[in-house]
Amino acid sequence: MIQVASNCVGCGKCVGTCPFGALSLVNRKAVPNASCTMCGACVSVCPVKALSLPASGAAKKDLSAYKGVWAFIEISDDGKTQKVRPVGFELLSKGRELADQLGEELCAVVIGQNVEAYFAELSSYGADKIYAVSGPAYRDYNTAAYANAMVTLIKKYQPSVVLYPSTYIGRDLSPRISSELFVGLTADCTGLSIADGLLIQTRPAFGGNIMADIKCPDYRPQMSTVRPNVFKKVVTRPGSMAQIVNEPVAVPASAGKVRIISKHFDETSAQDKLDEAEVVIAGGRGMKDAAGFALLDDLAGELGGAVGASRAAIDLGLKPKEKQVGQSGVTVAAKLYVACGISGAVQHIVGMEHSDVIIAVNKDANAPIFNVCKYGFVGDARQLMPKVVEAVKKAKNK
Repeated sequence: MIQVASNCVGCGKCVGTCPFGALSLVNRKAVPNASCTMCGACVSVCPVKALSLPASGAAKKDLSAYKGVWAFIEISDDGKTQKVRPVGFELLSKGRELADQLGEELCAVVIGQNVEAYFAELSSYGADKIYAVSGPAYRDYNTAAYANAMVTLIKKYQPSVVLYPSTYIGRDLSPRISSELFVGLTADCTGLSIADGLLIQTRPAFGGNIMADIKCPDYRPQMSTVRPNVFKKVVTRPGSMAQIVNEPVAVPASAGKVRIISKHFDETSAQDKLDEAEVVIAGGRGMKDAAGFALLDDLAGELGGAVGASRAAIDLGLKPKEKQVGQSGVTVAAKLYVACGISGAVQHIVGMEHSDVIIAVNKDANAPIFNVCKYGFVGDARQLMPKVVEAVKKAKNK
């Protein structure tokens, strides 16, 4: 924690500056507590330079007891059935690769009600062990309850790496756990690897203009959120069954501050589930208006796919925000991705480059989108799409 020299005058400036409430005045002297993260915010405001960070040569915490790669498995609920969100299998598939490189076990953590129904499928994606927290109180997601369960498990079993999905739940849960454990968290990773025994967490930075490699050598566990559709799902152990560890974790009283009064689920079609679609027809500024996007809706309807849009089209109001494909939107990994009137800015490419087959249509022969597509057509997408829709209809009627 932060170091306080004897010349401290007890002015209190550091106490008000600390974002973690880790400093207090005792007998007119600043005293740090266990909440200190050594962020250094207090050092710069001290008028007498009495605060300092520990020397780089200071003794480090022994991290040898932390072993294992964990993946938090999210259960989705559409009002009819509950199932594992596909991103959970993606985390396990990548986690299996990381665990093998580290020579450690891969563990799935699943919280909910009647979670035993998911054990066989999770095992087939490479999990050596499954930590299960199950009960009626965990039927619906609750931040305080789920965070308490995860923190309890992490403190007890001390994993080296914990991966979360970059979903609404994952983005809500992981920061809470990070703050309670006083460890770092790298958000929206698009790449994970191992180097010198450390997790290298890769994510876009500076508006997607660079890819930053982040590592956490001094604290455990190393934690990341991963965007859906970044890693491929791979069944590595078909028919196998992981070791099951049932953990009865009591729900904290703080969880009662939030109660679900009622639920409403909108009816969804294949065209609504952009992140799960096998065919995505996406439009950009080049589609110009609602009539242009209507052509894409027609093609998506014929192919049983979903319609997405670039940031530029979203800003023009041609599609709602939830249809945005890219760094600040949805990541897709479709079997077929058709980019119409999209130039191919790096922020958009990050969200669709993992698709199997990419087809691009753009009037600009030098558009960056042609550097990542398998098939490219130089031309006006508004003129080409009606002919494509007509050809698809004729092919279906044969």
